[in-house]
Amino acid sequence: MSAVAVFFTILGVLLLGAMSPGPSFVLVSRIAITSPRLHGLAAALGMGIGGTIFACLAVLGLTALLMQVEWLYLLLKLAGGAYLIYVGISIWRGAAEPLTLAKTGAHMSLTRSFSFALVTQLSNPKTAIVYGSLFAALLPANPPLWLLLALPPMVFIIEAGWYSFVATMFSTPRARATYAGFKAWIDRGAGAVMGALGAKLMFEAVKSHRI
Repeated sequence: MSAVAVFFTILGVLLLGAMSPGPSFVLVSRIAITSPRLHGLAAALGMGIGGTIFACLAVLGLTALLMQVEWLYLLLKLAGGAYLIYVGISIWRGAAEPLTLAKTGAHMSLTRSFSFALVTQLSNPKTAIVYGSLFAALLPANPPLWLLLALPPMVFIIEAGWYSFVATMFSTPRARATYAGFKAWIDRGAGAVMGALGAKLMFEAVKSHRI
């Protein structure tokens, strides 16, 4: 397989991975619904930068080191899981609060929307391992320099592009009207999903450490 074919194969797999539902999707869609559209786009930017950081680690081979340093990987997974549980509890507790777009936009700055998304993206170190495994499986033994240099910015375009699409779709008046009608149920569902994903991450970390 040529380097160009490998490049587009990796991009296709990464796009499918970005589109799969997870804590990042839950967070960006909720920010887009409850805040002005620009906040959702700021969150998408945070997701893109977080994905790029993981891609850079994978290209540099640091994910292999992370797998070797077992205690550090365990610590990162436990911390990431705890953070997702915290976010889930926060969303659940705010389920009964009425939706007020102006108020929401006022108390959450663009910087906070960006950083909230970035930390959520980075809270799951498994993503770095997935990138590392994908690159190791598909890249040739001696990949050309242009291929290694092109992967991180393309990861940014995929991650930021997908979540910008999500933010745009969920910031429409129809999406907000639907959310306002079922806010309590949607927030509790989103909080439960985030909490469950965090608990799953922590459980997997402890289980793998015991093994």
